[in-house]
Amino acid sequence: MTDGDLDARAAFLMEADRLKSVIRATRLADGSRYENSAEHSWHLTLFALVMAPHAPEGVSIDRVIRMLILHDLVEIDAGDNPIFGTVDAVAQAAEEAVAADRIFGLLPPDQGRDFRALWDEFEAVETVDARFAKALDRMQTPLLNIENGGGSWAEYDVTEDQVRSRVGTQVERGAPILWAWLSPLIARFFARS
Repeated sequence: MTDGDLDARAAFLMEADRLKSVIRATRLADGSRYENSAEHSWHLTLFALVMAPHAPEGVSIDRVIRMLILHDLVEIDAGDNPIFGTVDAVAQAAEEAVAADRIFGLLPPDQGRDFRALWDEFEAVETVDARFAKALDRMQTPLLNIENGGGSWAEYDVTEDQVRSRVGTQVERGAPILWAWLSPLIARFFARS
């Protein structure tokens, strides 16, 4: 390794620190404050470790963890767009792709390409690993919202049908066992609301 290699890795790591400043629309489980995107990414890697026994056959939890720790780094440039917010999806995807080029481009070329490929795979949601990673990403917010009394669902005036279509579809596709468990929790929450 050269000094330039270490400089590039350190520059990427210092840039990644900025993810701690990206505030999401989801409150912590105790409702005390909004989480930041770095906390969200960490929490999802823990979801992957804990929920690994319920992953579909063929899922590599190590790859899922790598995807989840990288998946929101583009928010450093593109910001967080809540799933129930009003966003131009095409423009958002373009902005995130530019951010991915810049951020992963800080790394030495081989590592930057590997990280970018994992990010692209997560975004495409076509492999069994990416589908499970996306399912966990979609599962975390409902669990937090149920725990904190509605959180972003209340703030965005979200209905149960919206949760099922925007969240449930991805969870069921990537982690059917987890959706079979989560779906009744969502139904009970909205029945009480």
